[in-house]
Amino acid sequence: MVMLIGYARVSTQDQNLDLQRDALQRVGCEKIFTDVSAGSKSSRPGLDEALSYLREGDTLVVWRLDRLGRSLKHLIDAVNGFSERHVSFRSLQEHIDTTTSGGKLIFHVFGALAEFEREIIRERTQAGLSSARARGRAGGRPRVMDEKKLQMAIELFKDPSRSIDDICAVLRVSRPTLYRYLQQSKQQVE
Repeated sequence: MVMLIGYARVSTQDQNLDLQRDALQRVGCEKIFTDVSAGSKSSRPGLDEALSYLREGDTLVVWRLDRLGRSLKHLIDAVNGFSERHVSFRSLQEHIDTTTSGGKLIFHVFGALAEFEREIIRERTQAGLSSARARGRAGGRPRVMDEKKLQMAIELFKDPSRSIDDICAVLRVSRPTLYRYLQQSKQQVE
């Protein structure tokens, strides 16, 4: 039997789920799952429960798009996942219903916009890195140990009377940093 399954979420304990619940019940949702958590949190037990409850042919209904997705990309990924499971999606406020051709079109447009946004960000990042390189600045994290400091680390490491903690204190680096630089220098020598 095909069912309408509702999902409602509010961000804080001070907010109330009644508005969303009422809207979901009015459209015929037979079961409603809820969460009280910020949208940015990845752990939402109510949503997880709703997703495992959904069966092929069912429709997940939300009051607004932002109740389901943490971001446009997350929302699109979720709806694409529904499509793979042969589950439909409906948002009441935005009047999106993936059981209709118009609803599917809207979602494809959203997907194209999200991909466009990712491409623009990638292009800006590449342009910024190219500009920085042209000015002589290399990207990435600055090196903690230069050649002089590395040579000192190697000499101190060869001295059996020196402990690793002593060497780290003298060089003012952490153990993992010291070992990483020593390992890199060993590989360069070989």
